[in-house]
Amino acid sequence: MRNLPLNALRAFAAVHISGGIRPAGRMLGVSHSSVARHLAHLEAHVGAPLVEPHDHARALAFTPLGERLGREAAKALGSLDRTWIAARERRPANAVMISAAPSFAALWLLPRLPRLAATHPQIEVSVLAEQRVRASSEEGSDLSIRMGAPRKGERAVPLMDDALTPVASPRLLAKARAARGGVTGGVAVAALLRDLPLLHDRDPNAGWSIWTERHGPSDADLAFGPRFSSSDLVLRAAKLEQGVTLARLQLAADDLASGALERLSEAEVLLPDAYSIVERDDADRASVRAVRDWLIAEGKASVAC
Repeated sequence: MRNLPLNALRAFAAVHISGGIRPAGRMLGVSHSSVARHLAHLEAHVGAPLVEPHDHARALAFTPLGERLGREAAKALGSLDRTWIAARERRPANAVMISAAPSFAALWLLPRLPRLAATHPQIEVSVLAEQRVRASSEEGSDLSIRMGAPRKGERAVPLMDDALTPVASPRLLAKARAARGGVTGGVAVAALLRDLPLLHDRDPNAGWSIWTERHGPSDADLAFGPRFSSSDLVLRAAKLEQGVTLARLQLAADDLASGALERLSEAEVLLPDAYSIVERDDADRASVRAVRDWLIAEGKASVAC
């Protein structure tokens, strides 16, 4: 342990994770020249090259020894980093961390947190909005709410179903219907979807092809229209009259209830088991179980509405 060049190993682990010296410098918040010096020091310490000779035209490649050392260093230092964070946090037994995609956290979970606090005032709940899907142990969360199926081997319970349906701003729909000669709802949904820009959510389970294959129109041009990286952004764009989006009803519920958005049709495409709760293996505490059960009850209530 005393002879381990920890700073150099930390720099090399960052190079292995990021795939380059400059990205590793950005990851660590240091200059790329500092990372390069650590790499040279480590190679001198080992007495063998860890990366293949390269230039700026080719991607960085590791020697077999470098690949093994980088993989093990990243694994060991990553584990140490997570353990250190957990040790510094020293969260009390009544603290529960929930992670979720930013759109789900903002549109479904956040409005319900006051009810959770009223039901379990002794539990301290924190929310981690995480776009990238990672293991609960890597996130540091006790419960992870997933949009879509959990990973193989994860401890998961279903949260609720959802459904897809086209929505848009009432003002935008009124203009489109008037242009077609109908002031109210006399214009067919297929015609509106041809007339109005289609807004695309990058959510793979909410693509327009899912709707058009079931309900048409078969000639809708799905290649065009702006793309948005999250459901909250695409719903915001729809409220700003930028087009029609295919919305998850659970996430659009508040906007539909307030009249900020309007459904084009009562037809839906069901998304069974659209959300699940993934439990961390070592988070079997009474407070975690209480929050999990409360979330499941809220999911059932949401679907029933």
